[in-house]
Amino acid sequence: MKAFIVLMALAACAATALAGRTLDRCSLAREMSNLGVPRDQLDKWTCIAQHESDYRTWVVGPPNWDGSNDYGIFQINDLYWCQADGRFSYNECGLSCNALLTDDITNSVRCAQKVLSQQGWSAWAVWHYCSGWLPSIDECF
Repeated sequence: MKAFIVLMALAACAATALAGRTLDRCSLAREMSNLGVPRDQLDKWTCIAQHESDYRTWVVGPPNWDGSNDYGIFQINDLYWCQADGRFSYNECGLSCNALLTDDITNSVRCAQKVLSQQGWSAWAVWHYCSGWLPSIDECF
């Protein structure tokens, strides 16, 4: 009976680990700042994360018109930026799309920065929500 309880507890922990986590605006801003993202970009990144994934790390978007999917807190596309199982990808970030779905947002941030450097902010379809005035992120620090 004890073994069964231990197995059930481990299964629950594994399910929780797979579920990812949900951040909020300030926790995302602080984590990104700790990863070296310039503070003057944080209001834009938090806006994108809010509109793309509602700050959830585990989100895989529905198929796009070309059959590709978007992954993680910034909804990074698997045709260009990450490798999904069994699909062709240019994999510009050099990582598995599953690496964008973890609690540790480092891979998501690094890959999103690469997208930004190559395509600019308009790479995100939600950019029109984030391109104007945004509330200050300073309250988060």
